[in-house]
Amino acid sequence: MNEFVRAWIDGWVVSRGAAEPYAEPWGWTIDSGQLKEVTRHVLGAVGDDVEETVVRKVADSVTGEGVWLKIFRDPADTAGWLRGNWWIDPETGYLMSLPLTSTAAPDTPSGYRLTSWTRAGVTRVMLTAEDGSLAARGQIAVTGPTAVADQIETAPHHRRRGLGSVIMRTLHHAAATQGAHTAVLAGTPAGRGLYESLGWRVEALLTSAKHLGSEGPH
Repeated sequence: MNEFVRAWIDGWVVSRGAAEPYAEPWGWTIDSGQLKEVTRHVLGAVGDDVEETVVRKVADSVTGEGVWLKIFRDPADTAGWLRGNWWIDPETGYLMSLPLTSTAAPDTPSGYRLTSWTRAGVTRVMLTAEDGSLAARGQIAVTGPTAVADQIETAPHHRRRGLGSVIMRTLHHAAATQGAHTAVLAGTPAGRGLYESLGWRVEALLTSAKHLGSEGPH
């Protein structure tokens, strides 16, 4: 099983308050308990080590609506392996990592207020505008030597002002302060540029697929 996938799972379940991962021969099953995501199956291999026969076996065992499948390989390779009522995210995801160093926390941009708090192993950071509205946010879950950055977002009318960078560097500082040496995240194409500008590197591509249940399109 890939070490970055394992680190991502460990931090993600803490960040989202999900159930303890259940080990499978091919990876892990995680119960999320949400209508939009009841359970997710995460394969432990990445890239060319992801086997079509394994993906088909896991996918064909799913019948319920709201079950997700996470495959660390290009969707161009894996989409044809999923038969039946699967919706496949057309955007390629990215499993990324960053070595953490003990750098100082960034300054808060003029016109914004930064708030940070830690609860149940998760540090959350938010920037609010002068009128109190949310400008940007993110969170990071530290699990020993690794940490998972999660739910990074900037409000549309506050983008291109460097706020995402401030959020990320604040999270980096918080995780390093808590003893983490490596950070991991699953990013989108929209976020990849920001993360790479801060030193993150791509470890694997990611296919995300959701089962639509028996009522979904065939």
